[in-house]
Amino acid sequence: MNNSAFWFVVILLSVFTTGCGKGPDTTQEYDAAMRKCAEGGDTELDISFNELTELPPEIWKLTKLTSLDISDNELYELPPEIWKLTNLMSLNLGRSQLTELPPEIGQLTNLTSLDLPDNRLTELPPEIGKLTNLTSLDLPDNRLTELPPEIGKLTNLTSLDISDNRLTELPPEIGKLTKLTWLDISDNELYELPPEIWKLTNLMSLDISYNRLTELPPEIWKLTNLTELFLSYNERTELPPEIGKLTNLAWLELSDNELTELPPEIGKLTNLDLLTLGKNQLTELPPEIGKLTNLTELHLSDNELTELPPEIGKLTNLTWLDLSDNQLTDADLEHLKSLESLNHLNIRRTKVTDEGVKKLQKALPNCEIGY
Repeated sequence: MNNSAFWFVVILLSVFTTGCGKGPDTTQEYDAAMRKCAEGGDTELDISFNELTELPPEIWKLTKLTSLDISDNELYELPPEIWKLTNLMSLNLGRSQLTELPPEIGQLTNLTSLDLPDNRLTELPPEIGKLTNLTSLDLPDNRLTELPPEIGKLTNLTSLDISDNRLTELPPEIGKLTKLTWLDISDNELYELPPEIWKLTNLMSLDISYNRLTELPPEIWKLTNLTELFLSYNERTELPPEIGKLTNLAWLELSDNELTELPPEIGKLTNLDLLTLGKNQLTELPPEIGKLTNLTELHLSDNELTELPPEIGKLTNLTWLDLSDNQLTDADLEHLKSLESLNHLNIRRTKVTDEGVKKLQKALPNCEIGY
């Protein structure tokens, strides 16, 4: 930001946070700063973190702005005059106590990034669908109960975050957002996903954790470009064999569900780097687990495992292994002696003995064993 924009912001905040200027030359300085900022053609303005309760009308004269950050204020509403800033490409309204968006937001058709996290929005205006140049839409931590079908018109979106809202369903139009590579719908109240989700074939990261999903549409296994899949904290009782189709997965999180077993097809996910399965009801692991030779982290705490397959000893790239809160014994520790890369092992609240731990520590002297 150049000097003219700097002094504009300083004087602007002086006027709107104290109510009025006290010095004899304040008005003249303010007018001069306004002229310089407007005449200078500044394109970026940041007035975040200033406890503003309203926006100064002078801001609507800055029609050359391409980036505006008014986050972390106390605005409660966005004036309809926002439409005058038609050159905006980036607009940050995060943490500003907003309860609604004016329909005029739809006139900002040059926007590519719209950030609205941590507000009080209960709905989006249909006019949101006019922002067809958006590539990033950030809406976490609001109070949305539904998405308008017009969301499907935002076909240039590559990133969509609608986590931590109150959504009970997604519109089928979500399937029209075929350029999405990153989708976060975690921490909502979803019981199911629309089958149209399979059309999002460019997705690389999908977070649907912290919902109420008992099953997934079979179409989801067509998302073969996924490298990250987060399914933790749902109510899933089984993992279908189709999981084996997602061979590009590097991260798979399945903790805090009700899984009782893993399908043998889990062994096809040979690119996995991290696998979390804690807080399920697993009684055994399939021998195919030994095919996941790229794993560096494996979390299996708080299950009902009574033994480990010998094949777990093939996971020689493991650096972190959590086996706590299971019914494992010294015999299972024998399978771990080949894991020479292991530097953290948690076997607290198992049935292993001091002697078994001592022998394992001798085999893995560089491993920190929590016991």
